[in-house]
Amino acid sequence: MRKTLVVTALVALPLLAACTENADPGAGGSEGSDPRALTVDSSADACTLSADEAPAGTLTFDVTNSGDQVTEFYLLGEDGLRIVAEVENVGPSISRSLTVNAPAGSYVTACKPGMTGEGIRSDFTVTASDEDVAVSEDEAQLVQEAQANYAAYVEDQSAQLLEKTQEFVDLYKAGEDDAARALYPVARTHWERIETVAESFGDLDPMMDAREADLEPGQKWTGWHLIEKDLWPQRAKGYTALTEKQRATYADDLLANTEELDLRVQELTYTVDAIANGSRGLLEEVATGKVTGEEEYWSRTDLWDFQANVDGARVGFEGVQPILEEKDPDLADQLTTRFDELQQLLDAQRDGDGFVSYDDLTPDEVKGLSDAVNALSEPLSRLTAAVLS
Repeated sequence: MRKTLVVTALVALPLLAACTENADPGAGGSEGSDPRALTVDSSADACTLSADEAPAGTLTFDVTNSGDQVTEFYLLGEDGLRIVAEVENVGPSISRSLTVNAPAGSYVTACKPGMTGEGIRSDFTVTASDEDVAVSEDEAQLVQEAQANYAAYVEDQSAQLLEKTQEFVDLYKAGEDDAARALYPVARTHWERIETVAESFGDLDPMMDAREADLEPGQKWTGWHLIEKDLWPQRAKGYTALTEKQRATYADDLLANTEELDLRVQELTYTVDAIANGSRGLLEEVATGKVTGEEEYWSRTDLWDFQANVDGARVGFEGVQPILEEKDPDLADQLTTRFDELQQLLDAQRDGDGFVSYDDLTPDEVKGLSDAVNALSEPLSRLTAAVLS
């Protein structure tokens, strides 16, 4: 699990685009300049914005880390839970840019020095404005198709996740561990394909997908990875297996949260910038957890997750590809090529219907996958801005 954004939205909450790239410290957001260009200074004990409101439209937050820990910046819904957009992994003395298409409403901003806790929060208001970008009838049709197709994809993956989770928890509760271990990465595939959508629900994601290494003081551990550890305890010295009653409790909890996720997914709508940003967010999931072998610490099934994140990222890209081909055909071609190159490397690690264990990868193979992810990340970081242009 990573808290990367993404972007999905309830009907009542706008879906915003996020595009994160390196930027010059201090770029934009000065007083007297474009009111939609804001600066954010994230230090060890403060999160200082150049303004606490902006007119509706395309906003740019230039986030500079003046502290000594890696930080993140979030734009959250009014409830402080729903992730509207974020920029993460902002190292000390580094600036990164977050671009969002924000309708009028109340929001919350947060900086997270050290990437832990609730962060340093403040209210942020987007006021009504008359900014409106005209689009042609042809582009409007492409936008509608992209939105409808992506919504159908997410709903289908959520339905399959619910079905496979039910099968998985039944096996786990019955003590059929070999069958549960075989189904674990298969069920997880449907989660990973829509991971950024699931992560937009700030309450469900930590209950379902928190890794033990990421737990904060006092946080109760539940979800997939707790069960994973119980099924693959070999790496846990002195581990005490869960009792039958505990198994049932954690399994039922996972299923209930999956059912809740499926219900919430039915209410979501998507904008093209959200779809494009979701593609970028899924590849960030690969870079921060899957290619490093940190996600599936106990089962070592990271390559299943890797493939699923790439699947979801490619679906997002291909959904807006017709729009991109009209606006930046060179970028569209580059992304197609980079996705193909990454897929070739993943295909080389297949084992039957699945993949080899992460531990079977050589250092050179890990580096090759990492290099391919990085090569795709740069052009993918430009996707959202391109489709909004």
